[in-house]
Amino acid sequence: MSVTPDGCPVDLYLELPAAGEPEVIHGAIPPGAEVLELGCGTGRVTHPLLALGHPVVAVDESAEMLAHVRGAETVCARIDELHLDRRFPVVVLGSHLVNGPDRKELLAAVRRHLTADGQLLVEWHPPAWFDQVADGSGGRLGDVRIALEDVRRDGARLSATVVYSLGGRTWKQPFTCENFSLEPALEQAGLRFERWVTADRDWFSARPSDAG
Repeated sequence: MSVTPDGCPVDLYLELPAAGEPEVIHGAIPPGAEVLELGCGTGRVTHPLLALGHPVVAVDESAEMLAHVRGAETVCARIDELHLDRRFPVVVLGSHLVNGPDRKELLAAVRRHLTADGQLLVEWHPPAWFDQVADGSGGRLGDVRIALEDVRRDGARLSATVVYSLGGRTWKQPFTCENFSLEPALEQAGLRFERWVTADRDWFSARPSDAG
């Protein structure tokens, strides 16, 4: 079984469909806008975005993941080390990556790839999620059942293992995430909060601090 450097099983991610993310992104940005997608995986969001008319530059640190992406320009690199010498009108940071311990480095990478009036779209775990999550939390994504186990809290940091089940197969992936104050983190990166993109506040939009 192929596993990425951050512990993602590639064969599992091939089974996971998009869960409304492409429509959220498409509805928040101009028609046909080019998108820099950070942490694209096997393309479950990339491919629908392409179908919706958006050129995509898809970035992932796993060559095994990127091998499954079709129709997009692909870049194999760590997000925090990304230097494309290009700027984009839209940057997408999904999959709750911003809640990781490397948030400062990820947001810095975002900022150096945004145009002066560009738009960042972020999927995150809002503070309320940290209050509610517990062992057994989960649901379904397509045919894949998802549940958390071994949930542990240490101040603002939460660690757990997510268990994915499909048919007779099971995958386990440990993760750590952090509850953080949104606007100070954005400000430190030269960004400013713009608006909530979804009613549940799982997605928000930000702009460069000096954008008009």
